Amino acid sequence: MRAVAPHLETDREVAWLDAAELADVDGLSVVPGSREFLAALPASRWGVVTSCGRALAELRLTSVGLPIPTILVTSEDVSQGKPAPDGYRLGARRLGLDPAACVVFEDAPSGIAAARGAGARVIALTTMRAARDLPGADATIPDFTAIHVRQEHDAFVVTRH
Repeated sequence: MRAVAPHLETDREVAWLDAAELADVDGLSVVPGSREFLAALPASRWGVVTSCGRALAELRLTSVGLPIPTILVTSEDVSQGKPAPDGYRLGARRLGLDPAACVVFEDAPSGIAAARGAGARVIALTTMRAARDLPGADATIPDFTAIHVRQEHDAFVVTRH
């Protein structure tokens, strides 16, 4: 908001936008395969890093039937949002991991830049943008239906089938 409209009162505009989004969940849908993917992971080994506030994040997750993760990093938790790496660094720290040990699934260029800046590997979801519009990702996928995860010792292996 500050970058595209520096003349606006950012905090007030963000509050207005959050309130508008809290009042409207029509059209939200779960990314295919995401329930199964998350169910394959222990709750302590995954989290969500988002640019929205906590209330909106929780509403969006529950409105599509996804669980609220134990690790949820929102705009309220960091002083700099995406594309700054702060959110992903905090998420990794809360998971007890080095960001380099994390795989981030992102659907926006600013999120990819943030995850990369933190040192994580990135798989881009082409749910809102074409793969060519998601630079910096290690790979792109349309959804989670072909993604499988298995535990190997104290780590997880993510593969695409």
